[in-house]
Amino acid sequence: MDRKNVILEDRWHRKILNAYWIVMLMFLTAQAVFLLSGGVFPDTVGKDASSWTRLAGSNGCTMLILVATEVWLRYWPKHHKKAIVGCGFLLSYMFYFIIEPSADGAQMALLLPVLISIVYFDRKMLYGFGVFTILIYGFLYFLMERPWYHKPIQEFIQIESVFIVSLIIGRTILVRVKEFISYLKSVMKSEQQLLVEKTISDKLLKMDALTGLYNHKTFHEYLDALLEHSEKYHLPLQLAIIDIDGFKKVNDTYGHWVGDLVLKQVASTITLIMMPNDFASRYGGEEFAVIFADKTLAEAQSITEELRKGISIVEHSNMKGRPVTVSIGLCDYQPGDDKESLFRKADSALYQAKRTGKNKVVTASDSILSDSLEGKVASI
Repeated sequence: MDRKNVILEDRWHRKILNAYWIVMLMFLTAQAVFLLSGGVFPDTVGKDASSWTRLAGSNGCTMLILVATEVWLRYWPKHHKKAIVGCGFLLSYMFYFIIEPSADGAQMALLLPVLISIVYFDRKMLYGFGVFTILIYGFLYFLMERPWYHKPIQEFIQIESVFIVSLIIGRTILVRVKEFISYLKSVMKSEQQLLVEKTISDKLLKMDALTGLYNHKTFHEYLDALLEHSEKYHLPLQLAIIDIDGFKKVNDTYGHWVGDLVLKQVASTITLIMMPNDFASRYGGEEFAVIFADKTLAEAQSITEELRKGISIVEHSNMKGRPVTVSIGLCDYQPGDDKESLFRKADSALYQAKRTGKNKVVTASDSILSDSLEGKVASI
């Protein structure tokens, strides 16, 4: 049994023992009110000192049982359930004899162990105490109640009927509890299965089936949320667009299945080099997009350069060992940028990387500087 279950069970032991104490206090209060108001227990307790002594002795034994159980629960770590059940069994017979068998309804105290068995959902205990109570009361009736108190046989039949019905009802409760637990487990299992299926479905809707990266739609959803966050809290953000160089030639020369292998390899390298806060997707065709968060532009540039090198050193056996290269356009988010302007800057940087030889990383600031220099040269 794990620690959590032990703690939970100990709480129930404590609650049941507290209930014993409450019943005992109510029992003592009822006795005191009855006797102080001039009442006399039939054939046993009068107003003389010896009767009070007998009553005090019986109640003292009952209190001793409760105190012993209390000590057991507090200082003895094992067999708490047995201690509680044993205490309830002894209390039931103490109450029966204190009330006196001559009093109507005193026999109901013998049902206490049966009730405890139901609280613990213990079928064996229920049957054991139920049958034991039925048999023992038979002995008590014929050995004590009938010869000493002249109780009619009808009362015996009524009391035994109550015990039998209580046993049947207790068994019915346990059966219903078992059915309910079984139903609850099946419902939980169904809900868990639905949750797993929903998770898988959500993942399939968000992921690109070939590369395992996020798809185009999910990328835009995430970028929209991240741009809003960056605008509000002035957090750094960079966007990189990655394009495989000469990918059409790969498909035309080696076939589309080799092209798919290349896409998977590039995606695998991206995943390997990415940091936990980064977000990568297959943007479409041979293009990938990566969002860098919580980084400076220099740090994002260093990662994309490492990515470019990582992709270029992989030799593809299905392409006779030829490597594949990528061109990368990188831009830094500036306050006021929207998604369109961010993509425009990244696309411009990517175009510059393609135009100036491919297999390189170009930032948006480099691209603007290059375009400016070209414009000056053209004007001269």
